[in-house]
Amino acid sequence: MRVGLVCPYQWDVPGGVQYHVRDLAETLRAQGHHVEVLTPAEHEESLPAEHVTFAGRTVPVPYNGSMASMQFGPISAARVRRWLREGSFDVVHVHEPVSPSVSLLVCMIAKGPIVATFHAASVRSKWLAVIGPWARPWVERISGRIAVSDFARRLQVEHLGGDAVIIPNGVHVDRFAHGPTLPGLTRGGAPLTIGFLGRYDEPRKGLAVLLEAMPAVLAAHPGTRLLIAGRGDAEELHALVGPELGPAVTLLGELSEADKAAFLRSVDVYCAPNLLGESFGVILIEAMAAGAPIVASDLDAFTRVLRGGDAGVLVRRGDPGALAAALVDVLGDPARRAALAAAGSAAARAYDWSVVSERIVAVYETVVLPGAGAVSATEAGTEALLELLPRPPRDGAPVPVDDDDPPGPPDDDPPRPGAPARPVWHRRVRR
Repeated sequence: MRVGLVCPYQWDVPGGVQYHVRDLAETLRAQGHHVEVLTPAEHEESLPAEHVTFAGRTVPVPYNGSMASMQFGPISAARVRRWLREGSFDVVHVHEPVSPSVSLLVCMIAKGPIVATFHAASVRSKWLAVIGPWARPWVERISGRIAVSDFARRLQVEHLGGDAVIIPNGVHVDRFAHGPTLPGLTRGGAPLTIGFLGRYDEPRKGLAVLLEAMPAVLAAHPGTRLLIAGRGDAEELHALVGPELGPAVTLLGELSEADKAAFLRSVDVYCAPNLLGESFGVILIEAMAAGAPIVASDLDAFTRVLRGGDAGVLVRRGDPGALAAALVDVLGDPARRAALAAAGSAAARAYDWSVVSERIVAVYETVVLPGAGAVSATEAGTEALLELLPRPPRDGAPVPVDDDDPPGPPDDDPPRPGAPARPVWHRRVRR
């Protein structure tokens, strides 16, 4: 099958959607499918030489404490048409189709089977409330809809109508299950370690709650180390940690994919104290695959991934006392840690890309009609329709968007490049 995948966000800026599209393309190609990707990028030369086509650069848009990407205009539309004509795809698979991006342009221009995956989830969406009625005729061209979580499904059903099958994000389970640990760290050894990975300067990631819980953890288990990986303002984090807690905290900075897997294989407990805005929880799957026992806040997305608490410990979100009690209990009980690790490892297998890709291909097969021919590109009317949406500023300045409702990437994005300089108490991982 010839498959065209469309990523709306910059390929060379790490993010959940980017990783999803990259891994899906890799998995489908390994299965014998012909796969090409259309994506924007900050630097065209950073794209792989084969299979990935440059769709142009984007304008950053503030979104829910993150930065989304905006790319919408006649030049982008011309690139979409050319990619569709040259690809001769049996099916085109777009991601986040209602953001102002190449994904929406494909829905407007492509004629033929279109599959869409919805990633983002929020309690409410002013963006979709505004854009939904305008975009609905184009969204109705989508033949098959996928949502990565029930939250993401409910959001698109409410604003766009129709329904979607839930197919979660995938993880290469074996890549996390097997391999080295970080230098000098061994699970089960001394000292005991708690891991946190995320954008630590974003309050919704809950690091402040974890830091507030740490004194009680240290009182029960002296010498315990908190390992923090991710990006953010190091000076602000240093101030948040404070001098009393500082000796127990090690900031690892941003990690490569290989080091992230090694980090997750090293910690005695992985903690996800997130407060809101999580549509799925890929990092939990990765930690489970790496054999790390999980203690996480009781967000809906986390509860589903952890099977209601069977594959990890769930605590009331925003409650440092409850979080401390759970961490103290798990750290003090090696048998329970082993049981949680085993349950998590078994649960993670359901999210392996070998399983997830089969379900996605099944959706492709339901929308591709025998003898229907390749997806084509329409010609008329697109430029006039593009004028209905605001243009990004020419100078590349950020476009302000309501923080409660941006059309941006899902919330389990890994850290991005460009972390600030590390203070003296940081320890950088070297391989």
